[in-house]
Amino acid sequence: MNIIDKALKEDRTILTEHESKQVLASCGLPVTREELVSNPEDLLRAAARIGYPLVLKGSSAEFAHKTEAGLIRLDVRNDQEASAAYKEITAAMNAAGDGAVLVQQMVRGQRELVVGLVRDPQFGPCVMFGLGGIFTEVLRDTVFRVAPLAKQDALDMMQEIRASKILEGTRGMAAVDKDMLAEILMAVGKIGMENDHIKEIDINPLIISDGKPVAVDALVVLQTS
Repeated sequence: MNIIDKALKEDRTILTEHESKQVLASCGLPVTREELVSNPEDLLRAAARIGYPLVLKGSSAEFAHKTEAGLIRLDVRNDQEASAAYKEITAAMNAAGDGAVLVQQMVRGQRELVVGLVRDPQFGPCVMFGLGGIFTEVLRDTVFRVAPLAKQDALDMMQEIRASKILEGTRGMAAVDKDMLAEILMAVGKIGMENDHIKEIDINPLIISDGKPVAVDALVVLQTS
């Protein structure tokens, strides 16, 4: 993949969110509509193409934890709010190094999942699935499978988390498209099998919007050998 090769040539082992999603999208995973901009004029043009409401995020390999760095603005509803958010984000980034801003569709959904990949020294690439969002590390409701995954492996993972009932239709929410979710899990395993330079993948959150999973944030970590 050109993105991975480019990063390694630059001695980078962490892809930006936008680069990470480009890698995932090239392998068939559903990701947010988004554009990377580097000036106020491109910001407004991108906003017009994507449509409000939007999310604006600072995009730099230096900032893996954007929330803590104050580099995210949610539910941006018009050009005035977008311009103000852009100024705030770029000012925060310029304090520690410059970077572009990611203009992203705002995906709404009450359920957040996490999908990932870790490269275990003994078992090789392993796929992770579980409850996502800000409480992922607190609740630790995740399961793992060694890649590659068959569809039944992916379906079994969905049933093994403690919060498996949130995948069903409940409280007016549509049931999760489990076939689509299974394809995502299998694809992540395939990415790990086919790309030795990928050490980790973290898709969190994978938001369920009208029953369909969408990768809203993603991080790909590389290894040089």
